[in-house]
Amino acid sequence: MTSTTGTPASLRFRLPAEWEAHEATWIGWPHNATDWPGKFATIPWVYAEIVRKLVVGEIVRIIVNNKDHEHQARRALTRHNVDLSSVEFFRFPTDRGWARDFGPQFIRRSEPKPEIAIAGFKFNGWAKYPNWKRDTLIHRRVSEAFGYMFFRPTFDNHHVVLEGGGIDGNGRGSLLTTEECYLDQTTQVRNPGLTRRDFESVMHDYLGVTNILWLGRGIAGDDTHGHVDDLCRFVNPTTVVLSQESDPKDVNYAPLQENRERLERMRLEDGSGVTVVPLPMPSPIVFDGMRLPASYANFYIANGAILVPTFNDPMDRRALGILQELFPNRPVSGIHAVDLVLGFGTLHCLTHEQPAAQA
Repeated sequence: MTSTTGTPASLRFRLPAEWEAHEATWIGWPHNATDWPGKFATIPWVYAEIVRKLVVGEIVRIIVNNKDHEHQARRALTRHNVDLSSVEFFRFPTDRGWARDFGPQFIRRSEPKPEIAIAGFKFNGWAKYPNWKRDTLIHRRVSEAFGYMFFRPTFDNHHVVLEGGGIDGNGRGSLLTTEECYLDQTTQVRNPGLTRRDFESVMHDYLGVTNILWLGRGIAGDDTHGHVDDLCRFVNPTTVVLSQESDPKDVNYAPLQENRERLERMRLEDGSGVTVVPLPMPSPIVFDGMRLPASYANFYIANGAILVPTFNDPMDRRALGILQELFPNRPVSGIHAVDLVLGFGTLHCLTHEQPAAQA
């Protein structure tokens, strides 16, 4: 159903933090072979391993195109010894499969009763790819399937474009994003003419956000043009991990240093400073002459685990250790992502949490 009684913020809805309790995790089962040139055959097995780790602590809801696609997914999961009693399938046709970006922005309120709603932002293929018309319908399909209140985020009568990978919140009112992704008006322009103040107004009205932490540029190789989930992530209400490059000659070195300087000057929603924990970068991964966006910051916080992309790199162990110290009550598991990153994204990009109604 669609609400006509006010904005989510006026109705006390807010964007939960990823570490808050999930009802489920959504993924889109892979089917677009062009995302992983020459490697697509390996990708369903990576997805199956991800699902195997997730079902330990929550339901996994898998979007498939049709009956045959569901059969392919079931076969891969069964062969990978996944407990299918915690897996649910939804036959919603998609163009690609990156659930983080086209999936619903779930919002929650506690009063007058615990309730989940959906902020249905527009998805337009990262303002780059032409195949997105089915993906952008997914949030409405999910809303209808669960009977959730649905909000269509608009500004000046335009449906606002937003991808889940472009934002990261602490659940208390602060939100990380980048100027490169949402303020640049020359490359991959999501919302032409939308200013910083306009964007902040939309985030307040539809996600209940009161404090935007604006970083600069994202990492090299990211074809989304600056998604924050390859760059910087909240790990608790006051602490972020920030990707840092140790090689001054690397193209990522200067922008990552500049983002650290920004964060050191920033304040959270309550006026306190941000605790910044450096997260190493793996060595560059290049395919067919293109730098790929390999980053440990693209981890996913599930109920029963922290899933971290690994790259057969000496820094894998260090990154896993840092995140285990930050999440002492959840096991940290590495997922081999050298093939996965050929699609210009890894674990966080392909998952999307559905919060539990009761916090």
